[in-house]
Amino acid sequence: MLNRPVIDGYEFAAARSRLSGVWPIGDFARLGSLLSSHAGAVEYTLEGAPDTQDRSALHLRIRGALQLRCQRCLTPLELPLQIDAVLVLARSEAEIGALPAEAAGPDWVVATKAMQVHELLEDELLLAVPYAPRHERCAAQAKAASGASVSPFASLRGMLKAPATDARSKRS
Repeated sequence: MLNRPVIDGYEFAAARSRLSGVWPIGDFARLGSLLSSHAGAVEYTLEGAPDTQDRSALHLRIRGALQLRCQRCLTPLELPLQIDAVLVLARSEAEIGALPAEAAGPDWVVATKAMQVHELLEDELLLAVPYAPRHERCAAQAKAASGASVSPFASLRGMLKAPATDARSKRS
């Protein structure tokens, strides 16, 4: 059983605490169905520090790789990870909802006295996974490119012409 650290969000940020470690990929249950392999681990560092506007925040860095499945060719695909996230702390969901939405703004998270570091990591990993992971170039893409000029109905066209020619020759 892995030691699952828990932090008090505001205390951790105010004290500018730091926590780092290595977490096995297989321990992330919500991520599991997206993976082709549960092998490996991610390295993480969580630091409490103010953001650029002097608000309490957590700075989370994750390094590693996830083994996904290419949605074109269905073979394994390695997704390298270098996540650098700033999570600004809020006291409630209502506080977050009252803020104006900013596309380039920071991510907000509700701070509690018992924040599971595991959940913070897994949330960021889930956000890093593309909707439809694909190789830049894979076997399925090359196969489609090589056969793109051949019509799927070309063989049918040949079959339709052959019987018509035979029928005319028998009538003569």
